[in-house]
Amino acid sequence: MIQHIGAGAPRPGALQLPYTPAVRAGDYVFVSGQLGLDADGKPVSADVGGQARECIAKLRRLLQAAGADLDRIVKVNVWLTHAEDFPAFNAVYRECMSATPPARSTVISALVIPGTRIEIDAIAYVG
Repeated sequence: MIQHIGAGAPRPGALQLPYTPAVRAGDYVFVSGQLGLDADGKPVSADVGGQARECIAKLRRLLQAAGADLDRIVKVNVWLTHAEDFPAFNAVYRECMSATPPARSTVISALVIPGTRIEIDAIAYVG
């Protein structure tokens, strides 16, 4: 069974991109990359900490819509635009994730939306 989660939800501002925010396939939920943007498509903060918190809050809402939560995440991918943001991101990540965080990859990369400093996607096990 495949279930599209948040498919009809409005995208921030003019970002009417062709994707589904999350897809449940059997026992797993695949959450598309989340950005730290507000409803107008603008960064919620100039710093990576504020944007990371927003990304994680969006991940949580999508996972909860699929019957899961952050503690069910098994794999996370993180894209940062600046290497110097790594410590600040890790501080937020430690606050938000469980004592035994999921497997994770973090890379430095340019992001498509101007002003974004971070993007996070996740895979969770719903069971």
